[in-house]
Amino acid sequence: MSPACRSTKFYSPLKNILRSGPERVGALSLLIAAAMLPAILVGCAKRQAASHPPAQPPAPASSSAPLPQTRLGPPGASPRSGPPPASERRPVVPGEYVEEGVASWYGVPFNGRRTSNGEIYDMHEFTAAHRTLPFNAVVRVTNLRNGKQTQVRINDRGPFVADRVIDLSLSAAEAIEMVGPGTAQVRLEVIAGPSSATGFFAVQIGAFREQENAQRLKVEMESRNLPVSIVTYDSPSGLFYRVRVGRVPTEAEANQLAGQLRATGQMTTFVVRLDE
Repeated sequence: MSPACRSTKFYSPLKNILRSGPERVGALSLLIAAAMLPAILVGCAKRQAASHPPAQPPAPASSSAPLPQTRLGPPGASPRSGPPPASERRPVVPGEYVEEGVASWYGVPFNGRRTSNGEIYDMHEFTAAHRTLPFNAVVRVTNLRNGKQTQVRINDRGPFVADRVIDLSLSAAEAIEMVGPGTAQVRLEVIAGPSSATGFFAVQIGAFREQENAQRLKVEMESRNLPVSIVTYDSPSGLFYRVRVGRVPTEAEANQLAGQLRATGQMTTFVVRLDE
């Protein structure tokens, strides 16, 4: 999912026993790491093969239906770019969803790994990760610094970093000239796909490497009579346990709950769509 490091503030009763770690690393760091990879591989040539990433990405989840392969991009960019197929379109409702904030992008080592909707991430497709927009929503992304635009399809969740609103694929980031800086101030506009108004939402309050730490936080939240769940996320840097609170039918209600949790628990919160 996103070039970013998940960061979580821990509320006072548990801050000495809970540990979390980065779920993603920054885009610039990834580029540096990619440049150093040949030298690293030479030095590690005699190590066991298990220390190297698999030659092929993991096989898609078993399903009778093929995974969506919609690729979007600037008009005329390539045959695999273009508008979504008719089956994914609907009349555009002006102003239905508009958001401004900071965009980031992600590529290696997430390329070839499974996204939140089950697809295999291809950083050369025009896709993106968003915390609350429904999968297959088509979003116009405008770089507010230079006016460059691109279109992406949501197929992943993230970024779980404060003040960032979307994680773009490498190709989408290139299209609006934000690869070098790593981030950009953008405007998001939903132009096609499922309605963003329907569904259920929760508040993510922590992401931990140790399952017992996530479980402790879950028990603490349940003592406040709040519904709590733990969701696993297999990141390139290891397995994380995400703790989420609530199940409400609107994003506005989830934002209200997030504000209450921040005020009472001194924690960083992220509103997320529940993909069930």
